[in-house]
Amino acid sequence: MICNSITISMDSKASTTLPPTQSQSKPKNSRDFLNHLEAYLAKRDGVDKLLQISSYVTRIILASSVFPQTLPLTWRLKSFESSVGTSRKAFKLGKFIQPINDFRNSRFESKQEFVLSAVISVGDSLSLFLEQFIWLVKSGAMDDKHLHHLEKISAWADLIGHISNISLTFKEWIAISKELNEYRIMNKKMMMKKLSIFQDLSGLLMALADIRDGKGRLPAEPLLLASAGLFSALITTHKIWTSC
Repeated sequence: MICNSITISMDSKASTTLPPTQSQSKPKNSRDFLNHLEAYLAKRDGVDKLLQISSYVTRIILASSVFPQTLPLTWRLKSFESSVGTSRKAFKLGKFIQPINDFRNSRFESKQEFVLSAVISVGDSLSLFLEQFIWLVKSGAMDDKHLHHLEKISAWADLIGHISNISLTFKEWIAISKELNEYRIMNKKMMMKKLSIFQDLSGLLMALADIRDGKGRLPAEPLLLASAGLFSALITTHKIWTSC
């Protein structure tokens, strides 16, 4: 991994160029910002999340009616958001293999965990696989006569994956909470599980919106969905950033 190689090279360089006292006193997580940024941008998920953040920020601006609909800037923002959405699909090429490998490389403690993980893998893989064809259609390489059906199937697969992931994460969260109650230890895993559940809830809401073709009943639903999506994207961005 690029992130790991950069970290290793920096640590080795510090240990050879600095005296022992200075090397030991240097913070473990201290690193050059530009090197860290380069490592982050080398990840396709990192670039994808930056595009996702810009997309949701644009959606929030449009949904909040900050600018009049007749203003040329409004049309430019709509065009920008649409282009970013199409660009993001290109970053998902071949990504459907990842959920399959995650499932293959996992160890399961119960039959229920195995079934939920299998459903998550199938749902995520199918959704990501269909996203490739949706990208081809929107980029003009394929005919759009099947676009609506592709988007529907992808949204349903995404929805099933999110529901299963919420169930599995909630089960893990309960197990961790019981452990913490016994030993009274604050654990970072608790917060990460809560954030994961929130992310899946956000994804679930957006999948439902796609299934309903965006025909929501609440006036503020576009703003709510965009805000939830933005927060979810920021969480994932932080995870990727700290992993580099």
